[in-house]
Amino acid sequence: MNIPSELKYTKDHEWVKIDGDIATVGITDFAQGELGDIVYVEVETLDETLDKEEVFGTVEAVKTVSDLFLPLTGEIIEFNEALEDEPEKVNSDPYGDGWMIKIKISDESEVADLLSAEDYKALIGA
Repeated sequence: MNIPSELKYTKDHEWVKIDGDIATVGITDFAQGELGDIVYVEVETLDETLDKEEVFGTVEAVKTVSDLFLPLTGEIIEFNEALEDEPEKVNSDPYGDGWMIKIKISDESEVADLLSAEDYKALIGA
């Protein structure tokens, strides 16, 4: 299972890459594996400012639909539009081409609440 050490994680199985005050967010390799074949990613919150842990979208797999939770308070400034035509990128490359959104972080102190790769491995029993 792929859990890159340079990323941060949430208990809801999102990964976060911090670059200054911008965070790129997607779901983890573990999450995409649990969901199975992803057929649709919906994000209707572009250009909205949401609080940490609010639902920013949904991911639909063949057998289930799951909410996506914002890992940090901020404005959603970009959606990975490639996922509209190729949602399977979340399965094939969850940490690369399968990223979902970028947010402008409102409260950088919240970054300290995210899990390290080691903490996330412990959470999922890896």
